[in-house]
Amino acid sequence: WGRGLSGWGALDKFIFDTLQPDSTFLRQAGQAIDTICEFLKTNCFADRPPPRIKVLKVVKGGSLGKGTSLKGGSDADLVVFLSCFKGFGDQETNRAGIIKEIERMLEKCQQQKHFEVFIEQSRWPNPRVLSFMMSSKTLNESIEFDVLPAYNALCTSCCPYSPHSQVYEELIHSYSRGGEFSTCFTELQRDFVVDRRTKVKSLIRLVKHWYKQHVCPYKEYLGEGESLPPQYALELLSVYAWEQGSRDRAFDMAEGFRTVLELIRQHKQLCVYWTIYYNFADEVLAGFLHQQLQKARPIILDPADPTGIVGEGSRWDLVAREAERCCRQQCCMDLYGVPVQPWDVPVSTASPQRL
Repeated sequence: WGRGLSGWGALDKFIFDTLQPDSTFLRQAGQAIDTICEFLKTNCFADRPPPRIKVLKVVKGGSLGKGTSLKGGSDADLVVFLSCFKGFGDQETNRAGIIKEIERMLEKCQQQKHFEVFIEQSRWPNPRVLSFMMSSKTLNESIEFDVLPAYNALCTSCCPYSPHSQVYEELIHSYSRGGEFSTCFTELQRDFVVDRRTKVKSLIRLVKHWYKQHVCPYKEYLGEGESLPPQYALELLSVYAWEQGSRDRAFDMAEGFRTVLELIRQHKQLCVYWTIYYNFADEVLAGFLHQQLQKARPIILDPADPTGIVGEGSRWDLVAREAERCCRQQCCMDLYGVPVQPWDVPVSTASPQRL
């Protein structure tokens, strides 16, 4: 991988020519997302008996929502915040019935809305997501959608972009598995990436392309119960690499990519977190965060959801093996065949003293 990609600007050109979706597709995708959003808001629970379930809002996430989609492989997460969920527990208990209702109405509405959907049947008894592929006459390629019902946890906060510590305290007391309610914080996860420089998003695209081409094939060799780290983990590492190693808006893409690979190679030492939406000021949160940071590494804390260690228990060794191999490829060399050096980035975020 990486043949012909050495030298200043070669990776930038590759990303622009090969990975970045064109404006026509992005416009079509935006129209498709608007169609599904409109369906969710107006048709979804229209024929239900009172008290009628109200769709409070629909938030766009996924690669299309974050601005990091790849050409020929775009996905959109649509998180539907519902009035019937009064807490995190309601979401856990009632989401399967809600998903079934959305599926029923989606099949009913597709004829009159002039689009086709191919719904993926879940193998889980209590699914958290409805997945389907959408195609229409106005789309050059189909789009994968994930629709996720969620509790509107951030509505209790005076400012949704700076959540009150009580929101996180409620989360800590409600969760049983790390990240199980991360959908409630989709807006924060999206904004964490969407607000980045355009070139940082290009780095994320490159890392995602590498992951799909060279890491995803390992899936067929995984044992029962094993998984690869999700792409989201590598998105976060890309942001971390740039924040800690460069912050230059016109950074060398090969250096940025090489830095992400180096962090993956050192996964056994990784301890990365941010204190944008939550921090150590609240006593309950501080105690919980210190517990999280004592767990087995790698630790990459979801910047929006402190219960989520992204990629926890995954086969990071397989990703590291591929990263090691890629470091010797042409894309990580300069024009003279000399290996590109990674930025000087710490593998661990400095941890505050225990209160």
